[in-house]
Amino acid sequence: MKTKLPAGRSGMSVLRDPLLNKGTAFTLQERARLGLRGLLPPHVHTQEEQMQRSLAHLRGLQSPLEKFIDLNALHDRNEALFFRIVAEHPDEIMPLIYTPTVGLACQQFGNIFQRPRGLFIGAKDRGQIAKVLRNWPQRDIGIIVVTDGERILGLGDLGANGMGIPVGKLSLYTGCAGVPPRRCLPVVLDVGTDNEALRKDPFYIGLRQKRLRGARYDALLEEFVAAVQKVFPGALIQFEDFANTNAFRLLQRYRDRICTFNDDIQGTAAVVLAGLVSALRIKGGKLGDQRILCLGAGEAATGICDLVVAALAKEGLAADEARRRCWLFDSRGLVVASRTDLTSHKRPYAHEHAGIASFAAAVEALRPTAIIGVAAVGGTFTQAVLEAMARHNQRPIVFALSNPTSKSECTAEQAYRWSGGRALFACGSPFDPVTLDGRVFVPRQGNNSYIFPGVGLGVIASRARRVTDEMFLAAARTLARQTTKADLEQGSLYPALKRIRDVSAHIAAAVAEVAYARRLAAQRRPANLLPYIRAQMYEPTYPLYA
Repeated sequence: MKTKLPAGRSGMSVLRDPLLNKGTAFTLQERARLGLRGLLPPHVHTQEEQMQRSLAHLRGLQSPLEKFIDLNALHDRNEALFFRIVAEHPDEIMPLIYTPTVGLACQQFGNIFQRPRGLFIGAKDRGQIAKVLRNWPQRDIGIIVVTDGERILGLGDLGANGMGIPVGKLSLYTGCAGVPPRRCLPVVLDVGTDNEALRKDPFYIGLRQKRLRGARYDALLEEFVAAVQKVFPGALIQFEDFANTNAFRLLQRYRDRICTFNDDIQGTAAVVLAGLVSALRIKGGKLGDQRILCLGAGEAATGICDLVVAALAKEGLAADEARRRCWLFDSRGLVVASRTDLTSHKRPYAHEHAGIASFAAAVEALRPTAIIGVAAVGGTFTQAVLEAMARHNQRPIVFALSNPTSKSECTAEQAYRWSGGRALFACGSPFDPVTLDGRVFVPRQGNNSYIFPGVGLGVIASRARRVTDEMFLAAARTLARQTTKADLEQGSLYPALKRIRDVSAHIAAAVAEVAYARRLAAQRRPANLLPYIRAQMYEPTYPLYA
């Protein structure tokens, strides 16, 4: 493919632009035309050779954080090469650029900071946010991932250090679904931090003040949302890693006004629903026959329950009946109707039952068919819990979804061993295959990266004006269908990551189909939707510069 460079670009300005740079892959003709002769060593490498060299160097590094830094530096130098490595080696690279390594990278963000990526919009930018957005060099923005850094994974308030999350998420949008990197914008809303250790850290990159709260916080968010509509009209805004106190109300405030979703609530729910559907393909039975107990009662847990209820409503079950299939367990015990300390998002799942303080006791009392860990408290699926699940279920469903790995409710080996090899298991952080009694189990992550990249691609490809729960239901069902019989036979409830771009294309087509059916798309439906979706996907190959 031949392309033209922007006018006036040549020499070092090309080599220093990661969107244009090809490094040693510039041909001799390109070097002559672009003023690169002498600025590069003489041998011309193929992109494949560059990829193998980069992988060899990466694999020689010792720690995941070193590998994160190395990949981040490559991203800053050469985007096409970086995304080719992500796309062709997702099993190896995704845990390094996102969970679990991104959690450690955010904790160390000030120490490892090299080059800014994305926009930092601070509390002191009130009244100027549209002007700040216009400083971004690209105009055709399709997706913005924004965080205020208050609830980074299971690690809490990391303030502006949370920039690693939007950057990582958008890397997956491109690597997993082919969303063009020029259409992606990571944003941190730096409203301060209540993490005193960070405020005292000499290397901290953000505002050294306590967090904005109340009306001042809401005014900043409102200005940001309005400015995005003005500067990048139609862009999808994905809210990411906001604390519970803000996540639910911001989603409710904006979901019917703009094109937006919250991945921690809706993306997590969709990937869990897909895993449940896959598990039922193994154990049999219907979704309406399941009893689900979530360890945790925040964004992820209530989002999961809400989407399960929506799925059951599609099957004809009344909402009250559907909600009775879902239970929550928070830091104070089982969520029941008699409790007076419940926030609004928990109340729909506060059922009539005696209070129970122990999760193991709740498992014994409720006899759930599925337990889902999203509380970010490591080791809480104990041997007693898993043995109880196996005692009450022939094929217990066990999803230990908290990340990073230190926060996982149990390991894959514990889940299989303590259930006698009968658990249908999914995890939030990656675990190696487990051999038990001569059988090899291959656990796969119930990772949102199976869902949000395809959803985003479908939204921008159809130019959808809103993101709806029906789209996430379609995404979940599509993901479950992409899990093959061979996957299920080895205990994998999700497809292999090496297929992620193909899976994302199918999810995008399903999401776009909903947009067209509900008249939410700003353009006509193409005759052949899946090929149209594939044609929108960025391929991380080098152009030939004319």
